[in-house]
Order: sequence, then C-alpha cells, then structure tokens
Amino acid sequence: MELAYYSDYAVRLVNSEEPARGKDSLTSVEAVRDLFEGNSSAARRATDADVTRFRSVRARLRAVFEAADGGNETLAVDLLNSLLLEFPVSPQISGHDYRDDDGRPLWHMHLADHPSNATAGYAAIAAMGLAFHLTEYGVDRLGLCEASPCRNAYLDTSTNRSRRYCSDRCATRANVAAYRARKRLEADRSDSTGLAAPATQRTTATGDR
Repeated sequence: MELAYYSDYAVRLVNSEEPARGKDSLTSVEAVRDLFEGNSSAARRATDADVTRFRSVRARLRAVFEAADGGNETLAVDLLNSLLLEFPVSPQISGHDYRDDDGRPLWHMHLADHPSNATAGYAAIAAMGLAFHLTEYGVDRLGLCEASPCRNAYLDTSTNRSRRYCSDRCATRANVAAYRARKRLEADRSDSTGLAAPATQRTTATGDR
C-alpha cells in the first residue's frame, strides 16, 4: 500500500464538519469508528472520549489545508510538522493481505502506530499520509472546495493542477451558478445601456404606420 494512501484519513476527518453550513457529523463514538473504514481493529479502540479529541485534531488538520489553500506553504508545513511530532508512527515493511500468483507476499510499506488511544493512532496515520502527499506532489495540491459554502478539503491529483472543487457535484453547482451570474450581468448591462429602447421604438414606429 502506498503511503500517500493514508492522506485520505486526513480528508475524511476534515470533511466530517462543514463549518459554513453548521454541520458536524462527528458527534458520537460510532461516527469516530466510521472514519477508520476497513480498519476494524483500530476502530474498536475508540471510546466516547475520542469524540472531543478527534475534533481537536480535525481543527488542526483543517488549518493545514487552509494555509495551503491560501498559499502559505511555510505555515502549512509548520502546522503539519507539529502534528507529526506529537503523533509519531513507525514505518514497517508488511506483506499481509497481499499475495502474488505464487502465493508469496507482496511487500509494501505500512504505517504501524502504537497509540495510547484511538485519536492518537488516527492522527498519526493522517498526518504522515498528508506529509507524504505534500512532499510528493506539492503544497498546492492541498485545497479547499471553491463552491460556496462547501469548503470541503480535497487532494488535487490532476495532471495539470487544475482541481478547484471537492466533487463533481460541487463543480457542477459552481458552473451553473457562474453561468446564471453571467446571464444576469449581461441583462443588467443591456438595461443600463438602453439597448432595449431601439427595439421598442421600432415597434412603435411600425405600429404608427
């Protein structure tokens, strides 16, 4: 498993809250466990106390995305480094669950955490995964959705660094809103320049004849 895969942990946690909409799905230990997805052994360590701890880590991870999205690379790196120092992991070579055609292990790098609680384990993996993504692809690959009021976090993996939205749904909504705004602007400009007047005058003149 590529280490950059673990960056999805950070995105999932950050996007469990939508501040602009006043939504927060991280309200129970079950919600905490859902963030681990397939890692059931780690999820079972979660307790009610992890809800508050997860929210604290979430705020710090969002701050990394905000700094990156705002073009402040140094701040983004500093914030992420502070998480890496607080929540360390131990990279290990692993072959579990992956076999080639001959039944031999497919060796890959794995992040082994040794947490005192579920939050520490999740934060360690999320921070390390995000760090690998940042150093591999660049700070500008960490973004926040431009479709107001979404602001969900995303990782840009496009070939031309062109991603601006967290999902196709947000991209479509933003494009429709932009199209309608252009049409309103065109209509306002037409009214302000009096372009509609000649047409009215022509109609009146024709009627007089």
